[in-house]
Amino acid sequence: MPKKEALNTLGLSPAKDRAKKALSVLRKDYPDATVTLDFTTPFELLVATILSAQCTDVRVNALTKTLFVKYRSPQDFATADIKVLEQDIRSAGFYHNKAKSIQGCCKALLEKHGGRVPDTMEELVELPGVGRKTANVLLGGYHHRPAVIVDTHVTRLSQRLGLTKEGDPVKIEFALRKLLPENDWTFFSHGLILHGRRVCKALKPNCPGCSMKGFCPSSTTRKV
Repeated sequence: MPKKEALNTLGLSPAKDRAKKALSVLRKDYPDATVTLDFTTPFELLVATILSAQCTDVRVNALTKTLFVKYRSPQDFATADIKVLEQDIRSAGFYHNKAKSIQGCCKALLEKHGGRVPDTMEELVELPGVGRKTANVLLGGYHHRPAVIVDTHVTRLSQRLGLTKEGDPVKIEFALRKLLPENDWTFFSHGLILHGRRVCKALKPNCPGCSMKGFCPSSTTRKV
């Protein structure tokens, strides 16, 4: 029986089958995969995630180690001189936009939520500078709720693994949600992110050293 027909007999699509196999590999290779940003409160994770756009978590962690000593609350960020804040986060890159987003977000937290970081997708995405990716980091990384986090790594690996053909992060999120049980969403996201950083890199993916090469349709080591 052809492989595709066999999968259909089991009630699995090729994408679901690959997602299950990928999940198994990720659990073996990255059993402790989780958010790699340093934080102690949901507010710190929120700011760190905004800073992490187009920047490595390692650099963000080095920055927030001192940033969160100077700015301890939404009030501190909201009332800061924007030019000073820009310089304080300069090492994270795109500091003009990030300073504006962080300050706008903190003002909204104070005005609409009494300084508290909300814990629903609907409320989080209404904050300036916060999209679904950032909201999902909060929901999955702090609140431990099912969340599909779609960054550049998850986007790239989802396409290479043939899990989706979508390019829009929101469409990718909802496509991945259909492939695995809710309880696996957050780990799967973090696992893909680590695999993307270490193995399936953008320019030079290490296909020979990849644990998924046997079922990845994009692997350069597969025999056809």
